[in-house]
Amino acid sequence: MNAVGIGILYLVLGNMVAVFSDALVKVLEPSQPVFQFVFFRQLSAAILLMPWLLWSWRRNPPVAIKWHLLRAHIWAVGVCLMVVALTRLPLATANALFYAAPLMMVPLAVWMAGEAISRQKVLTALIGFIGVLIVLRPTEVNWAALAALGVALSMALNNLLIKRIPLKQPIAQTLFFTNVLSMPFILALALWEGGDWQWQMWWPAFGSSALIMVYAGLCVVAYRKAEASKIASAEYTGLLMAVAIGVWMFDEQPGLPLLLGCLCIIIPLVAMARNKPKPLTEPAV
Repeated sequence: MNAVGIGILYLVLGNMVAVFSDALVKVLEPSQPVFQFVFFRQLSAAILLMPWLLWSWRRNPPVAIKWHLLRAHIWAVGVCLMVVALTRLPLATANALFYAAPLMMVPLAVWMAGEAISRQKVLTALIGFIGVLIVLRPTEVNWAALAALGVALSMALNNLLIKRIPLKQPIAQTLFFTNVLSMPFILALALWEGGDWQWQMWWPAFGSSALIMVYAGLCVVAYRKAEASKIASAEYTGLLMAVAIGVWMFDEQPGLPLLLGCLCIIIPLVAMARNKPKPLTEPAV
């Protein structure tokens, strides 16, 4: 198998792992405390990343802390919204809306980074937006659907802000700070949320974090094996896997609107990926 094939294989495996991470969130009951779960998830991620952080600390002292702090809090809000979306929406529907993140990056990049607008970017964003509307079906919009779009917005903002982080910053450090710097904020929300601490949520949180770290690692290996423009479209197999795992594990029945909307979202993203020198999204944390 050549380098491109190996890269695609790693991305497909990585996205399968990421969907199982979402499935671990989905097993929670909607009534369980959201902020407690997010805090457990952040704490477990910090524990998993600590060895790599200590190993890289002397070679690469932390830099751009203010940008890490901003990204951490944006991501923390996004993770809270993700828990709301996954516990209340079908797995495939939630993932389809999460994939709106690269589409949101088009107008945000023009506004925040001054990137040039083009006919292709406008057309891509419009087709993707139509796909989001088909998945949402405006007559069925609820707070969970809006939460899923909030997740996409947080991902888009974090992907744009990653440009503020120096390239020499190790990935482990970036992932560590993204989780740890917002922990006081989430802990305060968990205490405000009240109620007894539900320690049984620790293991789903730990498993979700561990799987996301595996996904991030597979992405790094994949993009080092082959040119991103040749393999990035394999990222979107995750949406197909979300449909399959939703049917298998949660007895979900995807309808024609969902499948049509997914196509409208994926096709423009594949076109964008083929024209980009690097992947559209950073590994999720």
